[in-house]
Amino acid sequence: MSIRILIADDHAVVREGVRELLKLVDGFEVVGEAADGHEAITLCSELHPDLVLMDIAMPGLGGLEATIAIKKDDPRIKVLVLSQYDDPEYVRRFLGAGVDGYVLKRAAGSELVAAIRAIERGGLPLDPAIARDAITNGSHRDAAEAAADPYEALTDREKQVLKLTAEGCSNKQIAALLDISVKTAISHREHLMRKLQLHNRTDLIRFALRTGVIRAD
Repeated sequence: MSIRILIADDHAVVREGVRELLKLVDGFEVVGEAADGHEAITLCSELHPDLVLMDIAMPGLGGLEATIAIKKDDPRIKVLVLSQYDDPEYVRRFLGAGVDGYVLKRAAGSELVAAIRAIERGGLPLDPAIARDAITNGSHRDAAEAAADPYEALTDREKQVLKLTAEGCSNKQIAALLDISVKTAISHREHLMRKLQLHNRTDLIRFALRTGVIRAD
């Protein structure tokens, strides 16, 4: 039985390259491609893939926000992050969101295939370049510290609104992307700013950068 895979990456050339690689592997079937997090969520609800290859930095909803939504809607779907970023903060955020593996884009094709196979066997493949930092950082974060993380106090929807607001989206754009009313989008932003004790958009952007929700580049 084939492993049904969805590729989520905003670069068409990356999606094409990964798709052509996976076509060569017996037992793998690419069932869809998404150019952003919102499309990934929609396609997962329509196609019900076994696994999503998830990029991090995508326009609109990013990989982290999409992962949170996908895992909430269907915990059966596995998510393997395929990213250029080896920042420990990103890795920690994604592991906290329940991803099933994290591989860097510079890895060889054979490593990506091996990671997918490992996930299907119940493993948690991490790129060797980030595994030590991820494990070390995780072991140093006790339950009290994790509970004190203000980001984790946000709801899943507030995390999505935080990312979109930090990237400069208007309330109207956020409402359209998340399929909610403008009034609801404003309410989510007000709630998250109150929880995080932020006073304006500049404070919000600084928080998002500091906590790895967005990147300066």
